[in-house]
Amino acid sequence: MRILGIETSCDETGVAVIDAEHGLLSHALYSQVALHAEYGGVVPELASRDHIRKLLPLVRQALDEADTAAPDLTGIAYTSGPGLLGALLVGAGVARSLAWAWGLPAVGVHHMEGHLLAPLLGDEPPEFPFLALLVSGGHTMLVDVQGVGRYRILGESLDDAAGEAFDKTAKLLGLGYPGGPALAALAEQGDPARFSFPRPMTDRPGLDFSFSGLKTRALTTLREARTEQDRADVARAFEEAVVDTLVIKCLRAVQETGAERLVVAGGVGANRRLRERLRAAVGAEGASVHYPPFEFCTDNGAMIALAGLMRFQAGAGEDLTIRARARWNLAQG
Repeated sequence: MRILGIETSCDETGVAVIDAEHGLLSHALYSQVALHAEYGGVVPELASRDHIRKLLPLVRQALDEADTAAPDLTGIAYTSGPGLLGALLVGAGVARSLAWAWGLPAVGVHHMEGHLLAPLLGDEPPEFPFLALLVSGGHTMLVDVQGVGRYRILGESLDDAAGEAFDKTAKLLGLGYPGGPALAALAEQGDPARFSFPRPMTDRPGLDFSFSGLKTRALTTLREARTEQDRADVARAFEEAVVDTLVIKCLRAVQETGAERLVVAGGVGANRRLRERLRAAVGAEGASVHYPPFEFCTDNGAMIALAGLMRFQAGAGEDLTIRARARWNLAQG
């Protein structure tokens, strides 16, 4: 079984080819970061237009690198949601058109399911069941994963996602887009004892998150900032608060569920300080922590191809309707 995967949910155009026997054969990725940087964030209309320009060339590139032609494919998987509706429609329309032209089945994949399964692309993939922390620019949630399509959301952000809070705080600090990596780099120069930010919703039961208050705390603290060191100290305080909050909630979820494996996926999962803290805290509970390879932490076609492959193996099938959903509850399938 060989699957072509297409990802166009936001500002990355990703295409990959995966084979059930031989694994990932190719993946091609184009990032729109430079396009959106001058605006300080993603402009949906520009994102959709750029996907139109880049998608078919990337499909050809991925097929060529995988030494694969249309008759070699078993099916096509594409991101059906959630995401920017216009961007999703580009990928869904191309995927469905190719499937119809080549006489192949196609299946829409939940974007977060792709992230959730991305650690299975690594050299030592975790076994089901596991606990997953999905932490990105658009989502922060803890999920009990029993198998493909068997997801139970244990907790999620009630306002800003962690990655969104990173980007917004980075903008307050005058850093470029995307803000997460830039803020983390600035935080390396900061004094962790200078400012104390709260750890939201950790003083009460439950596994939900809230990060908008940290952004406000950063704003009020920055009003007194005068030097570059002040900015670095604010960045460090903000990062420490987000990381501690994520670690506390993950540790609580491991203890409550008895999970033996924690999977961390999504762009924020690449944060070095988060990885160090989780490894120590979760390891002390006797559980292991698993991540995707770094190149698959952010949006990519490989994770969609893998999720599609596993869906097809489970007997998934859809009609010819082009489906794109800006909002889509992961637990509802």
